[in-house]
Amino acid sequence: MQAMDTITISAKYQIVIPKKAREAIGLQSGEKLKIMTYDGRIELIPVRPMESFRGIAAGIDVRFDRDEDRA
Repeated sequence: MQAMDTITISAKYQIVIPKKAREAIGLQSGEKLKIMTYDGRIELIPVRPMESFRGIAAGIDVRFDRDEDRA
């Protein structure tokens, strides 16, 4: 588990995402985030186009043994 950084909410309710966190998930300036509240926490999820996921499973072996009655 990684150590958590502490941030401060400004008078305008703005926050700064720490550099280490931004770099860890590749956030860029101007990128949009979705916000969710869940069980007393806030989660920020990057909004990325589907094209950015192209090739994510490249090289994965999709072969598997079927049961004889499913062949």
